[in-house]
Amino acid sequence: EVLNRLHQNTATTASGGDAVSESGKESGGVALKKEIGLVSACGIIVGNIIGSGIFVSPKGVMENASSVGLALIVWIVTGIITAIGALCYAELGVTIPKSGGDYAYVKDIFGGLAGFLRLWIAVLVIYPTNQAVIALTFSNYVLQPLFPTCFPPENGLRLLAGVCLLLLTWVNCSSVRWATRVQDIFTAGKLLALALIIIMGIVQICKGEYYWLEPANAFEPFQEYDVGLIALAFLQGSFAYGGWNFLNYVTEELVDPYVNLPRAIFISIPLVTFVYVFANIAYVTAMSPQELLASNAVAVTFGEKLLGVMSWIMPISVALSTFGGVNGSLFTSSRLFFAGAREGHLPSLLAMIHVKRCTPIPALLFTCLSTLLMLCTSDMYTLINYVGFINYLFYGVTVAGQIVLRIKQPDMHRPIRISLAWPVIYLLFWAFLLIFSLYSEPVVCGLGMAIMLTGVPVYFLGVYWDNKPACFNTFVGTAVLF
Repeated sequence: EVLNRLHQNTATTASGGDAVSESGKESGGVALKKEIGLVSACGIIVGNIIGSGIFVSPKGVMENASSVGLALIVWIVTGIITAIGALCYAELGVTIPKSGGDYAYVKDIFGGLAGFLRLWIAVLVIYPTNQAVIALTFSNYVLQPLFPTCFPPENGLRLLAGVCLLLLTWVNCSSVRWATRVQDIFTAGKLLALALIIIMGIVQICKGEYYWLEPANAFEPFQEYDVGLIALAFLQGSFAYGGWNFLNYVTEELVDPYVNLPRAIFISIPLVTFVYVFANIAYVTAMSPQELLASNAVAVTFGEKLLGVMSWIMPISVALSTFGGVNGSLFTSSRLFFAGAREGHLPSLLAMIHVKRCTPIPALLFTCLSTLLMLCTSDMYTLINYVGFINYLFYGVTVAGQIVLRIKQPDMHRPIRISLAWPVIYLLFWAFLLIFSLYSEPVVCGLGMAIMLTGVPVYFLGVYWDNKPACFNTFVGTAVLF
C-alpha cells in the first residue's frame, strides 16, 4: 500500500508539476519558494558567466585574433550576440514559464527525445565536468601560496575541491535564501576585483600607458591574420560568455518572473560585456600582447606589475570568483535535474522537495555526487572539449525553437514578443561557428555527438516504453522509498 501511494505521489510530481506551482501551494502541496528577486537574478547570471576565465586566461581570444584591436572587437561582437541570444531566451522564458531552461523549451517544442538528449548530455558530462573544473581552479588558487616553489599536490587539489563542493551543497540544501545570499556576495566580490583592474587600467591610460590602444598599434598583428584563427577567436569569445542562460533554469523560483527575468537579462549581459571589454583594455595597458600570451594567470601577472605588496588581492579574487561560480552552477544545475525528473525523464526521487526547507535536496545531492565522481577521473578536460560543441549546438536548437513556436502557435500568449530578426541573426552567427567547429575539429565534434546519442536507447527503454514489467516498477518504487 505504501509503495502504491508513493508511486501515485511521485507520478503526480513527475507529470503534472503541481508540486512546484502556486496551485500546489494552495492545495497543500510542497512547492519551491519564489525567493529570487531582481538582485539575486542578476547575481546568478553575472556570477555564472564570470568565472575564472577573465582573471586567468583571456589569452584564448587574443592568441587567435592576432592583434589587440581585433581581440577587443571579438569581445564586443560576442557580447552583442550573447545579448541577442539572451533576448530570445527571455521571450521563451516568459512564454514557457518552467524551470529547466533550454531543456524545458526543447522538450515542449521538439518533443520528448530532443529534450531528453539535452538533459542526458548535461547530466552525464556538462555540469559535473564544469563544476569539477571550477572547484579545482578554486583549490589551486587557495593552495598555491602554500607551495611557492612547486605545484600543489594533485590529491590535495582534489580534496579541497571536494570540500568546496560539499560545503556549498550543504548551503544549497539548507536554504534557497542562503544560496542566493552566497551568490550575491561572491558576485559583488568578483565585480569589485574587476572594477579594481579597470580603475588601474584607467590610471595607466592617464599616465600615457596606452601604446597598444592607439589604432596604428592596436591592429598591428603579432602573427599573420588567418580566417580560421579569427573564427576560433569568436568561438573562444562565445564560450567565455557561457552561463548567460542559467537564470532560465530557475524561472519558477523568480519573484514576478514576467518582469524580473527579462529585466535581469537586460541588466546583466551588457554589464558583463562592459566588464570583459574594459578588463582586456586594462590588461594591455600594463602588458604587451606577448606578455599576456605568456602568462598562465593574466590578472595575477597584472597585479604583480601594478599592485606591488598588494598583489595578493588578485589570486584571492580568482579563488572567491570560482567559489561563487561553483555555488551558482550547483544551484542552477540541480534545478535542471529536478525539472527532468518532474517530466519523467529522470528518476522521480530527484523531483522531490524537502517539506520544510522547500529545496530540491535529492537533485542537489545527485549533482554533488556526480561532480565528486568526476573529480576522481583524469579525463574531465577531454570530456569538456567533446561536449562543448554539443552544448553550443543546443543553444541554436533552442533559439530555432522560438521560430518554430511562432509558426506552430502564433496566437500563444507571449508577455514579451521580440522581432524574428533577432533569432535569425543569432542563428546565422551560430551556424557560422558550428560549421567552422565541424570543419576544424571533426573528430572532437563527432565524439561529442556519439556521447549524446548514447542517450537514444536510454530514452526508449527508460521513458518511451510504458508497459514495463510489474517487477521492474516494484523495484524502482522500493528503491525510491529506500
